[in-house]
Amino acid sequence: MTMTLHPTLAAVTERIVQRSRPTREAYVQQVQAHASRPPGAQRLGCANVAHAFAAMPEADKRRATALDKIQVVAPRAPNIGIVTAYNDVLSAHAPLQHYPDLIKDEARQLGATAQVAGGVPAMCDGVTQGTPGMELSLFSRDVIAMATAVSLSHDVFDGALMLGVCDKIVPGLLIGALQFGHLPTVFVPAGPMTSGLSNSEKSKVREQAALGLVGRPELLEAESAAYHGEGTCTFYGTANSNQLLLEAMGLHVPGTAFINPGDGMRAELTREAVRTVLAKPAPIGQVVDERCIVNAMVALLATGGSTNHLIHWVAVARAAGIVIDWDDFSALSDVVPLLTRVYPNGSADVNQFQAAGGPGYVIRELLDAGLMHADVLTVRPGGLREFTRVPSMDNNQLVWTDPGASRDESVVRPASKPFSATGGLKLLQGPLGRSVIKISAVPEAFHTIEAPARVFGSQDELHAAFSAGELDRDVVCVVRWQGPQANGMPELHKLTPPLAVLQGKGFKVALVTDGRMSGASGKVPAAIHVSPEAAAGGPLAKVQDGDLICLDGVAGTLQVRVSEAEWAARPLAQMPPELRAANGVGMGRELFANLRRNALKAEEGACTWL
Repeated sequence: MTMTLHPTLAAVTERIVQRSRPTREAYVQQVQAHASRPPGAQRLGCANVAHAFAAMPEADKRRATALDKIQVVAPRAPNIGIVTAYNDVLSAHAPLQHYPDLIKDEARQLGATAQVAGGVPAMCDGVTQGTPGMELSLFSRDVIAMATAVSLSHDVFDGALMLGVCDKIVPGLLIGALQFGHLPTVFVPAGPMTSGLSNSEKSKVREQAALGLVGRPELLEAESAAYHGEGTCTFYGTANSNQLLLEAMGLHVPGTAFINPGDGMRAELTREAVRTVLAKPAPIGQVVDERCIVNAMVALLATGGSTNHLIHWVAVARAAGIVIDWDDFSALSDVVPLLTRVYPNGSADVNQFQAAGGPGYVIRELLDAGLMHADVLTVRPGGLREFTRVPSMDNNQLVWTDPGASRDESVVRPASKPFSATGGLKLLQGPLGRSVIKISAVPEAFHTIEAPARVFGSQDELHAAFSAGELDRDVVCVVRWQGPQANGMPELHKLTPPLAVLQGKGFKVALVTDGRMSGASGKVPAAIHVSPEAAAGGPLAKVQDGDLICLDGVAGTLQVRVSEAEWAARPLAQMPPELRAANGVGMGRELFANLRRNALKAEEGACTWL
């Protein structure tokens, strides 16, 4: 039974509505104008139509264009545009290779057609972590959005299926799809790989490698045992947070997120996506409204999801004319309970989360607690309640049932008995700017850290200091020149093992950076996404070695213990010439110079297109 909407949820939604009114109204008008046009095959010139369908099998071509004179009185068959992020470098995307053929087959059986409208690039952050290629990562989201728009610009589609799973790919597909907000659109995932070496065991080996206790062969063996097959990585990082948020937004077939690629139900769920989009659900521009965005924010907070989404979902909202900020996340986090413990917030992986109840359980608990908007449009006629159910097969047919009680309360709990009364993410504010911390992953003893600063210009500098034994003390490591304008805001996962080693030695240690740590943010407290960034004149550029810094994840503050007079008089450091010269050179980074130059702040989604 749905309870009355929580007053904070109502208030945050209303202020988003008011703040967004001009841009949202302009967006809705654009969607309505596009929706009122005749279908593409009737609207376009004959040459345009001929080009669009020239490569189709003859029977499909006649369906899509209504060329067959016998069918003069019959309506033109609907045509689905497929946008795919397939490549087989990404384990999560490798299963997508055969999806288009399956989709086309199902469409034909239903009297429709489908075409691969285009492919979008998809990079694996796990491959590029700590390398120059990682500096393309954040902005690949906007490249994906543009590629999605190029794909759909053929404008001969009656609906769209988005095939993608991982970090920047889903936000990019979503931003691009929202430019075609008049189209019914369903997202089609591939699911997580089966469980291998546990995430906690993998982390232990990484820490041993950082200490020099094991070598490359042992480390590679452990990593390969953790990342061993098709599907997403099994920790609850950005890729798997994407999938939960899409469930909470009603853009999947319900319960699709965490079914393994090899599960016999996977293909049938993909066919169900075809059936769903052909049932003519509300177009995506109507589904993704202010309430839908708030539901996604709540789901993120209730599960301790990826900090990347405090950037990505700001950008997604902007694409639909909706303006959100970190104050909105903070206000919601104060009232949204933490319902899950999934690595790095706990020891369970996403397969164990799915087995314990999964997204359906979480969405049901939040709806029943009045912490999600129930009165929203989704791609299914039953609304968001359909997304509280779990799929299974019965006599070769998909059926959905209530998940029941949690099957493991160490992994997922009811809203009446949460792991924490507040959400998994926290806004930090103070003289150093605004930043966020994934507090749910940090042991309570480390929620507040006060220690002298050691300032670095890159993660390589920090590693060198660690290897030299210079950090064996209480320390707040400040890593700056890592924001969107400086170098594209790479993730800094390479820092996790050495900082965890220092913490394990009993030192008080924290990270403060204008870069990202993302969905794998671990047990070391990290104030990330510091905004404005140092390269844009942010106060992080004033910090000096020895400054006493206090990161307080309880009070939500990020302080530097320097007198106001001294702080005001202190000049801003400039990015070292060698770093400035190296940024944007090699590995394709030159091509992203304009994106870095035009990027908005992290809190504004690091958007490059506004």
